[in-house]
Amino acid sequence: MDYRDIRRLPTDLPYYHGPLSKKDCENLLLKDGIDGNFLLRDSESLPGVLCLCVSFKNLVYTYRIFEERRGFYNIQTVEGAPKQIFPNLKELISKFEKPSQGLVVHLIQPIKKASSCPRWRRSRIKLDSIYENNSNSDYVEVLP
Repeated sequence: MDYRDIRRLPTDLPYYHGPLSKKDCENLLLKDGIDGNFLLRDSESLPGVLCLCVSFKNLVYTYRIFEERRGFYNIQTVEGAPKQIFPNLKELISKFEKPSQGLVVHLIQPIKKASSCPRWRRSRIKLDSIYENNSNSDYVEVLP
């Protein structure tokens, strides 16, 4: 069974982008050139793992977030840093919004996922009622 099947996805977080590619992530974070932009996305290489991505000096740094137990999260920061467990992703993010917590820069500006455009309903219109073509001509007479 894929670990992702049992993991509860953080869809309630506006900065969670789901299966966003590394390239698209970099484009979003570096677009404004602001240090501390961040977002969460699914890891491309490790199923069931999240990535906290943060911009700093025109580079994007990626930190892996593992679910230790259902709802408890561990983040890999700098080498040799003590393991930290968080009861939820909001608390994890809150911790790293403060300076000097083990990231290259503290989290400043979340990059929110663009809300999907509403799907417009298209009504079917019978073209026969609009256009009238009584001949075999390529032209159609438009009725008022």
